[in-house]
Amino acid sequence: MSRYRGPRLRLCRRLGDLPGLTRKISKKQTSPGEHGNKNKKPSEYAVRLEEKQKLRFNYGLNEKQLLRYIKTAKKVQGSTGSVLLQLLEMRLDNTVFRLGMAPTIPAARQLVNHGHICINNKTVSIASYQCKPGDIITVKPQANSQNLVTKYLMFPGLANIPSHLELDSKKLVGKVNGVIDREWVALQLNELLVVEYYSRK
Repeated sequence: MSRYRGPRLRLCRRLGDLPGLTRKISKKQTSPGEHGNKNKKPSEYAVRLEEKQKLRFNYGLNEKQLLRYIKTAKKVQGSTGSVLLQLLEMRLDNTVFRLGMAPTIPAARQLVNHGHICINNKTVSIASYQCKPGDIITVKPQANSQNLVTKYLMFPGLANIPSHLELDSKKLVGKVNGVIDREWVALQLNELLVVEYYSRK
């Protein structure tokens, strides 16, 4: 999968705060590039594109994956934007991040890919696995897995764990109690503009 490997703060300066991508905060206030201070009003297309890019880079998706999530969300009854955010928030890598077991979503994805995380006592190494209410997320009993997650839990990426999750930090066990509510989504985003962006293509 083609992943963004460039400077993360550059993206945050351009798109705004991306809590899933990095914990660093840039001291520079302007947008990146030679003409970062320009006050030109963006077009409607540019605004939609920016919202789509926020979603992509925060959750670490490529264009093809995001398009697939949009198509799935359109088939589900209810607001397409809200369903899309629920699908992305219930991904395993994001759930591990929101539990505080990893400082960022890329770090959570690495934990999952390297086989440190189990769901219902079965090792799952697919970051895009959709967590369901009732799933129990545990860390492998091996010492290196336990030490790694314990170290991450000392400095969680976000201050609060969402209401649909619960964590026993001593046993390193997390539980999914339901589907996330819109107000618990950490990313500042207008998801309707993302849906509009794809509906006009």
